[in-house]
Amino acid sequence: MQSNIKKKERLKTTIAFIGFLAPFMTFYLLFMMFPIVRGAYISLYNFSLGMTPEFVGLRNYVTALNDRHFWSSLGNTVYFVLISTPVLLLVALGLALITNSKIPWKSFFRVAYFLPFTLALSVITNIWVLLLQSHSGFLNVFTRSIGIGDIPWLTNPSLAWVSVLIATLWWTVGFSMVLLLAGLQEIPPQLYEAAEIDGAGRLKCFFHITLPSMRNVLTMVCLLQIIASFRLFGQPFLMLGGGPGTATRTIVQYIYQTGFQNRQIGMASTQSILMLVVIILVTVILNRLTRKEW
Repeated sequence: MQSNIKKKERLKTTIAFIGFLAPFMTFYLLFMMFPIVRGAYISLYNFSLGMTPEFVGLRNYVTALNDRHFWSSLGNTVYFVLISTPVLLLVALGLALITNSKIPWKSFFRVAYFLPFTLALSVITNIWVLLLQSHSGFLNVFTRSIGIGDIPWLTNPSLAWVSVLIATLWWTVGFSMVLLLAGLQEIPPQLYEAAEIDGAGRLKCFFHITLPSMRNVLTMVCLLQIIASFRLFGQPFLMLGGGPGTATRTIVQYIYQTGFQNRQIGMASTQSILMLVVIILVTVILNRLTRKEW
């Protein structure tokens, strides 16, 4: 009798679990997994708009791997990942520590740091183009006033990446700060009190309590930033058009040009799958590295 009651309870729990999970899984399968599977299928075809698809097997992959423009665009993207991830992580952690401390107006600062993240990408890029443009930009007006002269923020290849990094940092650092702030608030204050009794200073508390306690949150923020940096498109495209030349053309912009400007849908799908493979490899490596104890 009791076993039948337990079976009915398990069945009810299972049905409820499926009911709650079904909406998300439906959305996930239709809008996440199906496009990936469909893209992998299209990547095996010579598929251009206005023509009949022709099955070519792995020929598109061979062509993409021998395309120097593909590799240069991927190299630009990897470069941005390497410069943006540590900078954003450090700045976000610093802001989280500041807004978590006992300072006046800390709620105001939390809102102020997060507010740019609520703006549209087009708004962000227009703001920074107005600030960084050659002659009438606010920063160049300021540098001229102190005798430095104009700085080619948007025309020098190296400074162009700095401009993209500054705009991206200002736009997204608030989101990472909120995640890290939540992690800081989950650390029991008793740990810091016990460390102070033992004579530990702020630096030791930071390295021996704060960082180890926030290991999972830091890993998540780092992973989110890496994925977002690999998907970089709007900032360099709207601010610089991928220039000067192709200095800031990212892999997503190159895929966009292949698929929508050159109308080579099959090749664009191939490049997208290769990009997905790179992101998966980086994610696996990061997970392996963060398994070790700090």
